Amino acid sequence: QVQLVESGGGLVQAGGSLRLSCAASGRTFSSYAMGWFRQAPGKQREFVARISWSDGRTVYADSVKGRFTISRDNAKNTVYLQMNTLKPEDTAVYYCAAGRTAGTAAFGYGYWGQGTQVTVSS
Repeated sequence: QVQLVESGGGLVQAGGSLRLSCAASGRTFSSYAMGWFRQAPGKQREFVARISWSDGRTVYADSVKGRFTISRDNAKNTVYLQMNTLKPEDTAVYYCAAGRTAGTAAFGYGYWGQGTQVTVSS
């Protein structure tokens, strides 16, 4: 049974930082892409960042480029999202997802975590 468990969300002031973690279990993810998405109230879920588990190649949404960094720890089967210089518009529920050959579209990911709330105050 595949499980993706996010942690690390919370309340932070604008300009601050948070690091989200996504612990993956239940299968081998070496050929998968891991993604972070977010969904703010009343808005559609949007792509944030993606990393290939095999070679570590990354892709970022323009809105977070230069502020967020996605990384992975193969030994711990964990993916991270380091978020710096946070803005109030980053407030959302952040979801971790896994999918084979998935890109930036949510439909490409077959496995999802339960989400973690990130709130950035102004």
